[in-house]
Amino acid sequence: MKTISQYSHAYFLGIGGIGMSAICRYLHELGLNIGGYDKTRTELTDSLQDLGIQISFEDSVSAFPEWIESHLADTLFVITPAIPAHHPQRLWLEKQQIPVYKRAEVLGIITRNTRCLAVAGTHGKTTTSSLLAHILMELNKPFSAFLGGISTNIGSNYVRNLGSESSLEPELVVVEADEFDRSFHQLNPSAAIITAIDADHLDIYETPHAFKQAFEIFASKIQTANRPTLFINGDLEWPQTEHTNRYGRGLDADYQITEIQITDHQFHFVIRHEEKDYAFIAGLPGYHNVYNAAACIALCHGFLNIPFTALQGPIQNFKGVKRRFEYLINSSKAIVIDDYAHHPEELNMIISSVKSLYPESPITGIFQPHLYSRTQDFALEFAQSLNALDTALLLDIYPAREIPIPGITSQYLLSLMNNPNAQVVTKEELLHWVKEEKPKVLLLLGAGDIDTLRNPIIKIYE
Repeated sequence: MKTISQYSHAYFLGIGGIGMSAICRYLHELGLNIGGYDKTRTELTDSLQDLGIQISFEDSVSAFPEWIESHLADTLFVITPAIPAHHPQRLWLEKQQIPVYKRAEVLGIITRNTRCLAVAGTHGKTTTSSLLAHILMELNKPFSAFLGGISTNIGSNYVRNLGSESSLEPELVVVEADEFDRSFHQLNPSAAIITAIDADHLDIYETPHAFKQAFEIFASKIQTANRPTLFINGDLEWPQTEHTNRYGRGLDADYQITEIQITDHQFHFVIRHEEKDYAFIAGLPGYHNVYNAAACIALCHGFLNIPFTALQGPIQNFKGVKRRFEYLINSSKAIVIDDYAHHPEELNMIISSVKSLYPESPITGIFQPHLYSRTQDFALEFAQSLNALDTALLLDIYPAREIPIPGITSQYLLSLMNNPNAQVVTKEELLHWVKEEKPKVLLLLGAGDIDTLRNPIIKIYE
């Protein structure tokens, strides 16, 4: 692949994807002429069009921008895995023998020769990388960030801050290191966080052992330095090396989390490092968000040499990421929280955290399973997680890129549950149910299009 500077144009197949649009913004900032295709119009595609970027929602070859044929040689073509093999534009490019690069490959090129700070893990990547970017922004460090969600503080999934300090070292770049399709193997980070290694994407990896091996390969790509470069959740089984620091509640953690307390719906905690204690308040509630904060504290202190006292303010005023423990309604009458949780462990974390925050209230959860393969692989685990809800409402499985698997349905998931207050509903039935019941604490859970229910539910409560 050429260097980015050798291209004058770029075209994105799946331009509205959260990771794709961040790279699109970066290349637009560099002055490239940008075009792209996506299946549906969204807030993200609207915001890109506001920048003057050409976007088509038709997949035909005739929908390509008029400049494509005359600029084939100097156009960077980027594709997301969600684009099917039979997509007409994709087939046309293949017929012309034009190279089309995965998003991860392009991100690898962009971050080459930078100080890449990569956040990997089955859960928490988006929140942790967004918090890391927020910290650097608050401290006015020069950096860029490519995020997998819309940071509430920053207002975007891409940011570049020139900062106020000059440095002889390469630019800091914050990225999510996505394990899907082994994408994170395209990176060579200067420092990295690993938040969790709960098996996922078994349609690609086949076994939990192969899944963990992929993280080991990722860790082997971290550049060595004369300080810690890998910051890993201490609850994980991982070999200790001189370049590894652990964060967590264990006594052997280099950055030990102690004294977690909930006061006025805020999570207060202490980080103990080298026998000294430092008090923090997590901007986002939830035990998992205490861990996400600890990960950022460990990397910022251990790799970037930022004092603990400088981190306390940014940790507390972090407002989170859209669809990550996002309060849609937060009043004395009702609590409605939207979260991207789509793995059993993620469900366990948010449900347990919400129960700790609101111990006197029954918890109702709306869950939309994401992918037939994931539902099949973790059906029993999903059932156990959803049993912890007082009331569980299941929507149909969101297929994303997959075709149905016979017998794998939300009704099958329901059959594995022993929650007497669980049922499968359509979106229309769900809205009617919410209007009738108006539960005091309501969770929207899932990674599909469940977010289309956000505004209708808000209107019901208003």
